[in-house]
Amino acid sequence: MAWLGWAFLTVATWGVYGVLLHKGQMAMADPVNGRIKAFLLVGVAYFLTAILAPLIVLKLNGSNWEFPGDGIKWSLIAGVMGAVGAFGTLLAFGAKGSPAVVMAIVFAGAPVVNAAVAIAMHPPEGGVSSIKWPFFAGLLLAAAGGCLVTLFRPGQPVAPRRAAAPVAVTVAAGPTPGAPTDRR
Repeated sequence: MAWLGWAFLTVATWGVYGVLLHKGQMAMADPVNGRIKAFLLVGVAYFLTAILAPLIVLKLNGSNWEFPGDGIKWSLIAGVMGAVGAFGTLLAFGAKGSPAVVMAIVFAGAPVVNAAVAIAMHPPEGGVSSIKWPFFAGLLLAAAGGCLVTLFRPGQPVAPRRAAAPVAVTVAAGPTPGAPTDRR
């Protein structure tokens, strides 16, 4: 069950990814190039955590330093997909998408795409018809959840209510002291 702990680590880190990425982009104080600068620093962070750290671990573990061809190809394709996704996220923010909406769409849509690609690349024994209906229901629920989170996210500005037109109220209370009176 160690995999579950690692999965929840990913949920936590990717769960804050979009909000922190947007905050970094906005803090660049550069409306034209802020997202490119943020993307550059994401690359620097990947270099530090995904290149230097593994090199140290491989060295300490006495790795044979062999990288088979298909392993290289698929790993690089995966890295490109991750980088393009990060860049797409920044472009969505730059096009006025809020982190809550963008990330809800990303994290609700990604499992659906993941399931389709996984089934295409590794078809189940017996084909697609062997997949039980709860799997497809889960995909629909994931997509519906993303829609609901997007449509009903908290903190949306409420449209101000129109103030009612002031009503003139006249009170008949008798003559004002010192005012002339009409005595017919």
